[in-house]
Amino acid sequence: MPNATRTRPAAASIAWAHSRAETARLRALPATDALDRVSQRELREESERLAEFHARSGTPGPALTAVAGRRDDVRVADALSKNLGQPDEVIEFPGLVARTVDIGDVTVGLMTSEVGWRWSTHVRPAVGGDWCQARHVGVVLSGTLGIDFPDGTSIELGPHTAFDVPPGHDGYTVGDEPCVQIEWAGLRAFAGFPTGIHSRVLATLVFTDVVDSTAIAARMGDGPWRELLSAHFEAARAELERFGGREVKTTGDGMLATFEGPARALHCTAAIRRAANRDGLHIRAGVHVGEVELVGGDVRGKTVHEAARIMAAAGRDEILVSDLTRALAGAAGVSFDDRGAHELKGLDGEWRLHALLDQASADA
Repeated sequence: MPNATRTRPAAASIAWAHSRAETARLRALPATDALDRVSQRELREESERLAEFHARSGTPGPALTAVAGRRDDVRVADALSKNLGQPDEVIEFPGLVARTVDIGDVTVGLMTSEVGWRWSTHVRPAVGGDWCQARHVGVVLSGTLGIDFPDGTSIELGPHTAFDVPPGHDGYTVGDEPCVQIEWAGLRAFAGFPTGIHSRVLATLVFTDVVDSTAIAARMGDGPWRELLSAHFEAARAELERFGGREVKTTGDGMLATFEGPARALHCTAAIRRAANRDGLHIRAGVHVGEVELVGGDVRGKTVHEAARIMAAAGRDEILVSDLTRALAGAAGVSFDDRGAHELKGLDGEWRLHALLDQASADA
């Protein structure tokens, strides 16, 4: 085409800019009790005004419509809402209160930690472990949250800071003001299910990791690398669904998943490796069987650390498995190459590891 540049007519540009400003004004309203501050009637009038601007300019309008037959109600299709002032559950530890609501499959919590509160002092005695093993996603509303990591580094998260804190840390309140935050991932795992919902199960764990990811990201640039990594994760999830695995979490550029048995885990991991290769990526993987503790959507226990160390010992495009995994998968139509005894960081004794052979990786 001779000219592929899209422009807006002047009138449409004015309407578009006005609608953007109106939308920004609405979004700037305080999050707490927003609907108490802006009546449903006002919200309906704002939506009608925006719709009028979009109608005149020919630009797409907002997906907000009034309920037929009711003057003061506004509805978004299939929306769910709950008030944190009327929580489904209250989780309490010394110096900390978390009020949570369940919205569909998501748990959202309003957490307040008092001055002097620290996870290792006030929560660890109840849930165990050296470090908090929950991944936390949320935003600080007021006060400051401090995070210490095992490598000696620390960060501080102040008001209006959104965060995604990986497992393996110690959190605490900074300064002389309580820290108030909203979280929508990590609350139940963090609390260790204080209501007694614990279970230990025998599971097959799979850890994967993209080889040379730092160099690839530097060569490609952040944007293209994120797109490639996202495509890799989507391909891995498709294989997990195909072989009956469950994604526990992503670990930077890798993934942790669980299976009910080693046979499906091995075939799935081989399929993920092939999918990565098709995208020009190479992975390492570790497969291990053992007892784990289910805490929320996460898994904990010694077996998790063992599986991670087995993966770390693998090379490019290598899938290493523990001796127990090899023994249990003996009748599954897979073959292995003995890679000898290894000393794995942080684990006692020697570990005999085996590599899944490529020719034995056909689909089940």
